[in-house]
Formats: sequence, C-alpha cells, structure tokens
Amino acid sequence: MIPYGRQSISEEDIAAVIEVLRSDLITQGPVADVFERAVADYCGVAHAVVVANGTAALHLATLALGLGPGGLLWTSPITFVASANCARYVGADVDFVDIDPATYNMSVDALAAKLGVAEAEGSLPDVVVPVHFAGASCDMAAIRELSQRYGFKVLEDAAHAIGGRYRDRPVGSCEFAEVATFSFHPVKIITSGEGGMIVTNDEEIAAHARLLHTHGVTRDESIMIGSSHGQWYYQQVALGFNYRITDIQAALGLSQMKRIDEFVARRNEIADVYREAFADLPLLCQEIPDDVLSAYHLFMIELERHDRAYVYERLREFNVGTHVHYIPVHLQPYYQDLGFRAGQFPNAEAFYDRAVTLPLYPTMTQEEVETVVSAVRTVLSE
Repeated sequence: MIPYGRQSISEEDIAAVIEVLRSDLITQGPVADVFERAVADYCGVAHAVVVANGTAALHLATLALGLGPGGLLWTSPITFVASANCARYVGADVDFVDIDPATYNMSVDALAAKLGVAEAEGSLPDVVVPVHFAGASCDMAAIRELSQRYGFKVLEDAAHAIGGRYRDRPVGSCEFAEVATFSFHPVKIITSGEGGMIVTNDEEIAAHARLLHTHGVTRDESIMIGSSHGQWYYQQVALGFNYRITDIQAALGLSQMKRIDEFVARRNEIADVYREAFADLPLLCQEIPDDVLSAYHLFMIELERHDRAYVYERLREFNVGTHVHYIPVHLQPYYQDLGFRAGQFPNAEAFYDRAVTLPLYPTMTQEEVETVVSAVRTVLSE
C-alpha cells in the first residue's frame, strides 16, 4: 500500500539523533535552542519557541494572545479539530468562516461579510486563525487588512505549510500576523517525531509562550517575586504546562531543516505530475494563487461526478492509500453539542463530500507516482 504520507529519514538524521543519545543531555539540552534559531532564521522572524506538538503550539499561542473566558476565536471548518480546540482549552468560544471553494482556504469574502454582521451585533472575534490548508497560504494581506479594520489578532495555523511561501516571503514570517504555529508530525513537511513551533516577531508573545511551555517556572530574577535564594532557586510565576520537547526530537528536526527546500521542491514536482495527468478527468484540484508556493503537505482531488466512498475504496484496491482531509469541525459531535448544525458552512460541507487525498511525499518513486496516476485514471473512467 502506498501511504498518503510518509516521513523521510536519512542516515544524517539518524546520526544526529545518535549524537544526542550519546551526550549528557537528552531532554532539556542545547539542541532545542539551536533548532528554534534555525526555524526562526528560516522564516525570518525574531523569536521561535519549540514545543511538544502542533496542538501545544496553538494552545500556547492563544494564551499568549490573551484569549480566555468570554473571548471568541474564528477559524476554518476544514481543518483538524486542534485549530478550534485551542480556543476551548482556554475557555473561549469558537465560530467558523466558510472556505473558498477554489483554494479550500478561509474565504476572505466570507470573513469580511461575517465581520460586518458581527460588528453590527457587537460580537467581533478576538482572534482569527487562518489555516494554510494542504500547505498553501491563505490570502494573509487581505486578512491583515480586515484585522486592522475590525481589531482582531491573527494566529496563522501553518501546521501544513513550513517551507511554503506567500508573496515571496516564507510562511511563518509573521508579516501579516501576530504569531504562527507549525507542526512536525511525521507526515508533515519536516518531522521531529512529534513537535511543534511558535514563531513571532513579538517579544512579549514569545516570552509568554516560553514561560508557559515549562510549567510557568522560571529562574529569571527579573520576573520573580522577591529575590533569588541562590543558583538552585526557581519560582512558578504562572500556571503553565509540560510542553517541552526533548533534545532527541530537536536533533531530528534540526537535521531535517537542512532538506526542507528539497522536500518542498519534490512535493511540487509530484503535484505538477498529478495536475497534468488529471487535467482531462472529472475532478478539481486545489487552486494555488500566483503569489503562493505551496508546501504541498497534502494533495486532494475533488470529485465532480463519482461517489467519494466508491472512489476511496476502489483506489485502495489498487494499493493507493487514500484518506480524507477533513471532516468539517462543526459537524463533530462535540461542536454539534455547542449548537453548530449541518448547512451552516455549505462550501466546507460540499468539499468534504467530494474530497479524496492522494499519496504525496518526497520519497515517492516515479513508479509509485505512476501507480497513483494509473489508478485514478482507471477508477474515474469506470
């Protein structure tokens, strides 16, 4: 079975991990700091905080933005549930903005219309979380313009998109957002086994996230109450979490950063093959704007005539590991219990009904790519 995603681990990656395993410090050590700096430099931002996973990054980012009980976060319904759950973790409410039917990202028009209604009703969001779906950046300049008009903060969920670009700037540059977050799960662009990262140009956001990712404990006398008792002394000055990453994981992530552009280039090559091969078939592919370089975490086809369940199962009979990304968050039972209902976000629901994710990862061989192409052409010709 050709999986829809797979990590690429080199001998150099393995050697980097082994080097840490043979060192004195395997949990909290110097490699995590170097990994942070490497990602910050790559994105062109001032600060990066590495954490246990992408969900932890979202959680801490919402806290660092000041979201809490009585607050409101808007995000896309086509995403993994973590993009919305981060608001619920801090006691805030959630709402959704429908997707653009071509790009599958948050629709700027839908966002603008919803903001106009919210302003009239006195229910504007505190934070908006655009999700760079499948690796392609949202229209961040337009979203930033709306944020300045309506007064909300922007948290980019870039879990799919490290290595991508928007207006010739790296995704995560935070040119149009207060903060962005990444995920380093094995099927993402680079991996640290598990891990996530918060990137920002705001020193206060970074400091808040850094404090909270290690229990709210500090040895920094400048934020302690009273004076230090000695070099051993620490204080818990906030209620934080154990969201740290180990140096073992950081070593893998740091090593993977050396190949990030190679990974993204290969993903784009495969995507180009798919687009050309499927051009005459009854399906749609995600539209990538001219000012966006997608990291291509995922490649979906949107079926125009065929039944999705049939295509999903038939492709698997050809050993093509299909998947579906994503079940709209507002249709999940937890969010249905909060009052959301089918029909509220029709573009997202229509996309879900027709979408199938195909294999795409940098170590795919040409034979595997051809197998996927042949299987899709065969099944959609039936």
